Amino acid sequence: MLAHIAHAHGSPSSTLVLPAERLPASEEALAEALSDGVAWLAGHGLAAVTKIALVSVSEHPLFDLDYRFVQVIPGDPARFDFRGSCGHSVLSSVVVASRLGWIGRLAPEHRVRVRVLNNDDHVVCEVDECVRDRTTFTAHFLNHPAVPLGELLPFGETTTDLPFDDGAIRVSAVSVGNPYLFLSGHDLGVDTPEELFAAGQPLFRTMSAIRRSAARQYGYPVDGAFPKVAAVLPDGENGLAARAVSVPSWHPTLALTGAVCLGAARRIRGTIPFQLAGGETRRTASLRIRTAGGCTISDAAVSGHEQDSELSWVSVPEKAVSFTGAVTIDSFDPHALKEDSCLLST
Repeated sequence: MLAHIAHAHGSPSSTLVLPAERLPASEEALAEALSDGVAWLAGHGLAAVTKIALVSVSEHPLFDLDYRFVQVIPGDPARFDFRGSCGHSVLSSVVVASRLGWIGRLAPEHRVRVRVLNNDDHVVCEVDECVRDRTTFTAHFLNHPAVPLGELLPFGETTTDLPFDDGAIRVSAVSVGNPYLFLSGHDLGVDTPEELFAAGQPLFRTMSAIRRSAARQYGYPVDGAFPKVAAVLPDGENGLAARAVSVPSWHPTLALTGAVCLGAARRIRGTIPFQLAGGETRRTASLRIRTAGGCTISDAAVSGHEQDSELSWVSVPEKAVSFTGAVTIDSFDPHALKEDSCLLST
């Protein structure tokens, strides 16, 4: 089976993009097929690829592509988490789909509409620049209709005291793009962005334990990838410093869905990001997010007043994707459902 690899800059892993119609739909059969594919990757020097996107031309009249994300959980054997999404992989899928001719050739101001099957997110990928093998996007995560801010709080409160291995800690659970836990760096014993970025395994283990505790609250497997967890601190005017746990180590920057969720959380009165980013006085400005790997901007559109406020969309600009290449993965062939005749070689 012909597969393609693209890398979104700032992501901890490149994305393996596969044709959805060629692989089983059920999680059990798909996991069996992907296990063989991941073993092939490991045998060909591509074990670092831990993100998989299954993509097809959408049959829905409002969308161009349907997208399904699978997170590889490294181990022996490898496992798979089908629950969440990955914004970086959405953008990588758009780049590959264009090369396959499933959508038009990418060019500035071209907008590609993606339906995320994992969680029914609607993502518009707007092309800002396209040069050779590199495409830069603004990603727009849309809510139609707009969603009341209170419905973005899975635990029903802006902050919750979450028990974990070492006691309890105050968290803000917010779900936009993916479910996230936001923690104050101060509560973790770090008081500056530099301390946060330099922190090592003790902080990683603490945040991982907090994530596992929250997974139990969500009813998710404790050894999966969701919910995500990130620590934040104030970082100048309209800014937050952030550091997140990924699979299986620190995230080099912040997931695109993390930037989306953090931008939304900052607009919800009472959350930890709202408090640390300046509270009400800075609530409507675009949020600048600094990580150890660079900075990004998150801009959330909220309408209404007080208890009636609703989230319409969140946008994150300047997300670059580089096309890596095509590979033929023979181990997928026994699981394939139909011929590769619709695929174009690149």
